[in-house]
Amino acid sequence: MTQTAHSSASSGKQMLSEQAYTRLRDAIMRGDHGPGDALKPQDLAKEQGVSLAVVREALVRLVGEGLADRLPNRGFAVPAFSDRRWQETAEARRTVEPVVLRMSIERGDVDWEARVRAAHHRLARTPVHGPEEGGYYSGAWSEAHRVFHRTLLEGCDNPVLLETFDRMWTASELARRWSAHRHPDRDHVGEHRRLEEAALARDADTAVEVLTRHLTRTAAGLTD
Repeated sequence: MTQTAHSSASSGKQMLSEQAYTRLRDAIMRGDHGPGDALKPQDLAKEQGVSLAVVREALVRLVGEGLADRLPNRGFAVPAFSDRRWQETAEARRTVEPVVLRMSIERGDVDWEARVRAAHHRLARTPVHGPEEGGYYSGAWSEAHRVFHRTLLEGCDNPVLLETFDRMWTASELARRWSAHRHPDRDHVGEHRRLEEAALARDADTAVEVLTRHLTRTAAGLTD
């Protein structure tokens, strides 16, 4: 095989693996594979029309992101509602994010205020559900939600703390979707508005209290 042909084959496999990963990730996020469901490589490969190696590569990547578990001698599965990691991640967020928010309110400048206002406006104007998402919130709302929460913390001006936030956010995305699906009547709009108002009023005590309640409700949504 020539170098060009080898490179082309490698590129094609990488593209298939990326497509398989994206489809499987979206299916888990939509709830097509529910908490605790087995993820059988053979079935997924047949369903997607790709090789077993491609599917296994995608599954290993999902395990690394906390969206799947690798089970001893039993293949792969979606994590369960009762998995301790959700409550551990929630505890970590309740410990770290309020401290970073307080720093952000103390250090943030006028440009930070403008970014918070813009991020909240986008979040408030983005539909929570899309026609293709079923009862789970849309990818567009999910991204607007992430940007709003991250922007609130960016005034801290500490890249290490923001990287910590990014890791915790990714680790809790699936739990966040499940919690929202189980409690569709939750007042997300009101919670985010109160958070924005307190932050822009430079009322750190109120902002921290609102954020802590916000994070606690998400974790409680999995144990109700």
